[in-house]
Amino acid sequence: MFTSDFFAGNRERLRQLFTGTAPIVISAHGLLQMGSDASFPFHQDRNFLYLTGIDVPGVILVMDKGKEYLIVPNRETVVEQFDGAIDLDALKRTSGITTIMSEKEGWRQLQNRLHKVQHVATLGAAPRYIEYLGLYTNPSRADLHQRIKEINPQIELLDLRTHLSRMRMVKQPIEIDALQRAIDLTIATLKDITRPKQLAKYSYEYEIEADLLRGFRRTGAMGNAFPSIVASGSHACNMHYIANNGALATGELLVLDVGASVDFYAADITRTVALGGNPSRRQQQVYDAVKEVQDYAFSLLKPGVILRDYEKQIEAFMGEKLRELGLIKTIEHDRVRHFYPHSTSHFLGLDTHDGGDYDHPLEPGVVMTVEPGIYIPDEEIGIRIEDDVLITADGYTNLSAALSRELV
Repeated sequence: MFTSDFFAGNRERLRQLFTGTAPIVISAHGLLQMGSDASFPFHQDRNFLYLTGIDVPGVILVMDKGKEYLIVPNRETVVEQFDGAIDLDALKRTSGITTIMSEKEGWRQLQNRLHKVQHVATLGAAPRYIEYLGLYTNPSRADLHQRIKEINPQIELLDLRTHLSRMRMVKQPIEIDALQRAIDLTIATLKDITRPKQLAKYSYEYEIEADLLRGFRRTGAMGNAFPSIVASGSHACNMHYIANNGALATGELLVLDVGASVDFYAADITRTVALGGNPSRRQQQVYDAVKEVQDYAFSLLKPGVILRDYEKQIEAFMGEKLRELGLIKTIEHDRVRHFYPHSTSHFLGLDTHDGGDYDHPLEPGVVMTVEPGIYIPDEEIGIRIEDDVLITADGYTNLSAALSRELV
């Protein structure tokens, strides 16, 4: 679906937003070691992908004085024998960038330029370790910064992350088409798997996980946009449960939080299913409360809304529902968050949690999730309903409305 014109257009928009004369230098992600001589499956820096369409590690994009070129890393012979050589013609076709240089040639040209300027625009690097998430980050941006500073210690780095976040926040028509395709394939697979006769055939969560991937690939998706969450019973109270190794039992609830990937664009849909088809009165009561919260969230969506304010409104409404359920007596932040620990919405696009500014008013073209949930570990009840919506000039469109929200 995406041609070089799309990526060239994104680079031109970035130039116009930046307005400065400093060279723009942006790195792809690098490979990360999984063990011994094996790497984890490669996941490209989505900002680099947005600007080039290139899904190859280690490449550097340089945009300077109306010119642009790619610096391609050297590959050892043994790496080429196992993984193949980098197809330079494919890089040109995909990105629309016709000047491609080797590591030595490209860095010699860039070094000459860096000695003459006071600023260089790039993407800020995350800390090596994000403590509250427990995540080590890809070091490619930090390594690029270090190399630039070694060439010119006095140079000032200008951060382009806000520019890219604003650009990626509002989707272009071709991006919306890709997202809709990913959503449609996700819906088709979920409908197939959750048919009562089909669902009755599964004994373990991993069997559903396997059929989700099979369904996505069979219908034309690249695969999973993120690890599928197939969580039954108490497992559903763990929001990012991905072990998917539990046994399924009649009478439990099953949370399916899944999404297909199409041209790297991600769907993200959650449905909760009653195994055996007969939810208890309490399960239905909690489910109906989550659905009411989602309906309330939908009612707030329109251009001009600021998500941080929207989340506060939803938290207050969720507090009313939790009080009606007998879970809390007073609506206080900590009490509400005990049963509802996550936000209702995040941006959706190349990343499942996509780039965007949560303090910037929503605009037509924004695609986001709406996913309230209630989690009661003592009752082994975890319920989440998630849809993907497009902000329009007069409100929103539910892109995943074709999938029923009823508890069956």
